[in-house]
Amino acid sequence: METRDIFRNISPVDHRYSVSERSVFDALAAWLSEEASIAACVRAEIALIIAHLAIRETEGIAEHAGSAAALPALSPELRAALHRAGESVSASEVYAEEEKTRHNIRALVNTLKKKVPPELAPFVHLGATSVDILDTSLAYRMKGCCREVILPALRRLETLLCDFAEREAETPQVGRTHGQHAVPVTLGFAMAEYVSRLGKSILEIERLSAGLKGKLAGAVGAYNATAMIVRDPEELERLYLAELGLEPSEHSTQLVEPEYLLRLLLEYNTAFGIIANLADDLRNLQRTEIGELREGFVEDQVGSSTMPQKRNPWNSEHVKSLWKAFMPRVMTFFMDQISEHQRDLSNSASQRFIADYIAGFCLAVHRMTGVVEGLAADREKCLANLRSGGGGIPGGVLAEPAYILLAGAGVSDAHELIRKITLKAEKEGLSFSQALAGEAKLLERIGGQLLALAPGEDSAAGSRAAGDPSAAALDFFGKPETYRGLAVKKAKELAAKYRGLAGCSD
Repeated sequence: METRDIFRNISPVDHRYSVSERSVFDALAAWLSEEASIAACVRAEIALIIAHLAIRETEGIAEHAGSAAALPALSPELRAALHRAGESVSASEVYAEEEKTRHNIRALVNTLKKKVPPELAPFVHLGATSVDILDTSLAYRMKGCCREVILPALRRLETLLCDFAEREAETPQVGRTHGQHAVPVTLGFAMAEYVSRLGKSILEIERLSAGLKGKLAGAVGAYNATAMIVRDPEELERLYLAELGLEPSEHSTQLVEPEYLLRLLLEYNTAFGIIANLADDLRNLQRTEIGELREGFVEDQVGSSTMPQKRNPWNSEHVKSLWKAFMPRVMTFFMDQISEHQRDLSNSASQRFIADYIAGFCLAVHRMTGVVEGLAADREKCLANLRSGGGGIPGGVLAEPAYILLAGAGVSDAHELIRKITLKAEKEGLSFSQALAGEAKLLERIGGQLLALAPGEDSAAGSRAAGDPSAAALDFFGKPETYRGLAVKKAKELAAKYRGLAGCSD
């Protein structure tokens, strides 16, 4: 076969990313390349030979029908010899044969027949239709790729997210809704969102990949051909698939029921969206005017071709860009769900691009892993942003607890009273605490409610112990970082939970 400089390849996956993300490319190529596809089909054909020999032993058939020649026993040595024969089949041989047959599976069958012992050559592809091999080998490759490449990569990312959530569990940060300052959280709590979302997706990917199915049910799925060969066609199918670590589809046409693979691909896309969402959040928190996070930046790295000072969050942007390129392909996965009657060929070309989608997804996971691994938090900036904001009013993020405490003290129009205080603070250039200090009666009622609460980890315990309601209130409203609810607890709990559930290591 001809060789080609990688820079003459059309897909960026095969030139740009095969160079810059070599480890990802090589790991995926072992399962998704054309070489891997042909090797998996050969492995399926070998599994079929082994299944025929196994069921003949079970059914007491020691020879070919109409022949006195005994078949070899299915020994470990014969198994090994068959697998060696399969491994000797090259993609170039199959492609050369396909030039004559104009049929990919018949080309593979013709090539393999020349490699196995002559007495076993009749069992190559016996009773199978092309899709018995193609759908089964696809399930074998998808399951293997998920187990060996995708899940380890996702678990590595999840571990790093857990580490970050724990490390920054107590780092004060302002919460943001609609792009505006809301109420305080912690940086670890914000990351715990992605720990939880991605962790659940990892668990679902594990479940769905384990449930991928294969088939040996023939041209329309009714076992017509294998019923002419063995007494129990379903047992032959089970033996065949067991050799590949698979189970039969509950019902087959010429195709395996498409939903097994569809659901797995959709869950990949769910995880892809979670990672893209994380990329957006990380990118925005690196804005100059926010500056709470920063991606790693090596000494020789260049941020801009014209502005030497730039340190762009380009890795997070790259993850979002990959999601934009590959997420719409889900439409094709849905369209491949539909086939006329027992089979049409309308998924033949489109299904080949599943490999591209998985490559794009894995590249995004790998890139995001690098981002999180090198992610640095500016804790001082996080605290400064928290204390400065809230509708443009320093300490304004504490308007909510002021209203809640006042309402808890029995004031029915508490929300409106606090809203007017925020307007006063904005108009007069005061902090929220300063504006509240001018409302002595309200301040005392709020402080009294504070003192009535049991002191907790985040309470202004010293002021409360003094028993002065106004002092307790002013102390509380001067420290917005103490109003953080269960943020610390949730961050630590979720990190611990998903490190264990998703099979992630420390």
